[in-house]
Amino acid sequence: MTPRRHFLQAATGTVALALLPSAQATPESLRASVAALTGGAPVQAGRVSLEIASLVDNGNAVPVQVDVTSPMTPADHVRRIALFSEANPQPEVAVFELGPHNGRARVATRIRLATSQRVLALAQMNDGSWWQAQADVIVTLAACIEG
Repeated sequence: MTPRRHFLQAATGTVALALLPSAQATPESLRASVAALTGGAPVQAGRVSLEIASLVDNGNAVPVQVDVTSPMTPADHVRRIALFSEANPQPEVAVFELGPHNGRARVATRIRLATSQRVLALAQMNDGSWWQAQADVIVTLAACIEG
């Protein structure tokens, strides 16, 4: 193969990659991911507190903390806490399993955010009910963009 053909193949591939849309969750994929986790159960507002900055300089490591109002007793405790993002390549960011032995329904971590978006925190109680909180986050330097 001639050097010219190598160049044309490489240039064609580069242009094709640039024209492809970047992988990003959609409102539909977010709803589908939440429905898959909850089994389609209704999700209510309340009981969940989501702490995340409303403006972050860098989406590569965004601190987030989720607290759920619960006595964490065998009769009343949090089973799961999940984090979802509206515009990341994959909507489900993290799922934490808990039980009454945790003593406190609180998780803290750092997440990557592809761009400005809404972050959703869900909590499942031991009675099967689901609760949520959400926050809008403006990201000035995007992260985790896959193309």
